[in-house]
Amino acid sequence: MNGNYWIHIKGEKKKKGILILILFILIVNATIALSTAQAETAVYVNTDGSGDFNCDGTDDQTEINKALSYVAENPEFTTVHLKGPNTYVISDSIFIGSNTILEGDPAAVIKLEDKADWPLEKPLITQIDGSKSQNITVRGFEIDGNHDENRDKGRGKGYYNLIHFLNCEDIKVYNMYMHDSHGDGLKVVKSSNIQFYNNTVYKLGHDVLYAIYCSNIEAWNNKITCRTNSGLRVYNGNHVKLYNNIIDSEGEGGAGIEIQKTGSSIVMDDIEIFNNLLYETNTAGIWITGYGSAYSKDSAKNLHIHHNKFYKAGINPGADWSGGIVLNGFYDTLIENNVFDGCYGAAVAHKQVDSEFLSPGSGYITTARNNIIINTQSSPAAGDGYAFYNKLEDTHSFILQSNCLSNNAGGNYMHASSTSDTEATPELIKQLDNKNASVMQNLPCAEALKAGPQEFPYEIDNGIHTGREESFGSEIKKAISKMVSFIKRILLSFTLEASDSEELKVSLPSLISDNRLKEDSSNITFRETEYIDVGERLHGEKYRNVMLFELDQLNETDEIKKATLSLFWYYPDEARPEDTILEVYRPVKWCEEHVSWDAKEIGNPWNNSGGDWYDKDEVSQGSTSYATITVKGSTLPDYRYYDMDVTQLIQEYTSGKYENTGFLIKARTEQNNYIAFYSSEWQNISQRPKLTVEYIDK
Repeated sequence: MNGNYWIHIKGEKKKKGILILILFILIVNATIALSTAQAETAVYVNTDGSGDFNCDGTDDQTEINKALSYVAENPEFTTVHLKGPNTYVISDSIFIGSNTILEGDPAAVIKLEDKADWPLEKPLITQIDGSKSQNITVRGFEIDGNHDENRDKGRGKGYYNLIHFLNCEDIKVYNMYMHDSHGDGLKVVKSSNIQFYNNTVYKLGHDVLYAIYCSNIEAWNNKITCRTNSGLRVYNGNHVKLYNNIIDSEGEGGAGIEIQKTGSSIVMDDIEIFNNLLYETNTAGIWITGYGSAYSKDSAKNLHIHHNKFYKAGINPGADWSGGIVLNGFYDTLIENNVFDGCYGAAVAHKQVDSEFLSPGSGYITTARNNIIINTQSSPAAGDGYAFYNKLEDTHSFILQSNCLSNNAGGNYMHASSTSDTEATPELIKQLDNKNASVMQNLPCAEALKAGPQEFPYEIDNGIHTGREESFGSEIKKAISKMVSFIKRILLSFTLEASDSEELKVSLPSLISDNRLKEDSSNITFRETEYIDVGERLHGEKYRNVMLFELDQLNETDEIKKATLSLFWYYPDEARPEDTILEVYRPVKWCEEHVSWDAKEIGNPWNNSGGDWYDKDEVSQGSTSYATITVKGSTLPDYRYYDMDVTQLIQEYTSGKYENTGFLIKARTEQNNYIAFYSSEWQNISQRPKLTVEYIDK
């Protein structure tokens, strides 16, 4: 099938006739190949009847998948082309096979349907049947994640990833416009040879590019506005180049670029980050962290960061990991020829963002040379505005050489020093801004003036990016998106099991939000870690948790027979001095995107640090819990669910007696009894928190 030629065989044909038809097809294809190069390998999808496959605006993945299957079954074809201007509404995944290109006109849009109600980890575009594939290209069209019409799912939880590949090779995603999703843009796991370039991406629900256990990763010439998590993220991957990208956020999200090494055998020793512009990121411009057990000195090293421009990175005043570059746990990191202008907290900082990111051992060295660092600003949580800030002086150290520093609010150094850095005067900075040749040639940091993307048409005027193109489709869309800063209540999918007696069982394996409350990081929101924890560590840090399930599917007239909250215990794998007695209380209303140990919402602190609650007897900060269970200090994790009976609290919520504010989970006595459970961020769906409700439908 090609060039709108159709051949229909009706009834049974003799072998000779079939061979003639096959020969005819080959002749037709050969003739078309002589007239047009693209028609030689492409089949077309349209909505006006002129395509090889034609969609009608409903379940359009059906025809697109037929086209992709046709290409997979006919090696002479390589490409499925989506014609525009058309919006292809999908109600199920699109599946691509090996050696296949899925492309489209710029005005062709793949859009998730309204109220899709897909299960976790089901992406919009993925490989056929989860099989190992190779040589896959996605290019040239728009993907609309349709976030606002699918508010029953939470962002960053694994819903509606736009593109997801597992165990694949040779992946290219380029010239795409991706926006408004719940999950990742391109998520690749255990794959190699990944290229992500020339894409415009606006406000996704997780990372834009998330590479997990991958190698040979390149991302360049992308324009990214973050909403949740990072722009570019590499987790236990190697042979990485990230360059010529422009990344910002509009008051939401995490770091612009995130490099993450855990205690696995994967070696990360070939990573280069250069020529990027990172401006007004919510937290760090670049966040680098290495941590965990089974961690060797040679497994995370030789990171090279150069010729990047950081402007006002770290605008979130409540984030401890705000700043230009925040790092820990990488050996022999080299930071050179970058410009840091107006960053918050610190331009370059050694910090352990959370106790989970503990870097074992010592002797971590970061060399910073020939950088320009000016106008660093104070930030309430991140620091007093230093050029270099070493918060891990027992294990980490700086080697500082020939940096040009000026007008940094807290000074140039905290637990760091240099004999060769230059204190740049305002006149000198002015000359640098004007690229005065005579000044530049005499300064070791003059090379830093070349920092920033080398291909994009943009200008830097005194640190302000003035040539930014609109990364969103229209001003109207952008205004609407800004209004939706967070979703306070969203619906979750559930499964119903019914019997003849109308007694039903509702299983809620996912939840709206589970947030850690950490005393030692009292103003930080922990919403996206892979675990939740309670109790007290041996060194004194206390932990609690707030958790919210959606219950709107249950009616006030339903008779709740039993409700069970189940948490999967996995850590620590050693005995503890004290038993952990878990308790569940009814918290006052809290904000899932901004809750912390100190506050239930930005600017709205708890009356009691660590959370305000009511107990079973309606007593504020009372001690008669709705549910309790004891985990003996002498026992070790047995990697199973532990159940707590929360029937009364669910009855009070569903009857309308109280507004559903979820659960506050804490240890009765918080002393040497720390334990952790998997959270809704954990990759294994079968081990995430769940709420099961048995009731009679009246």
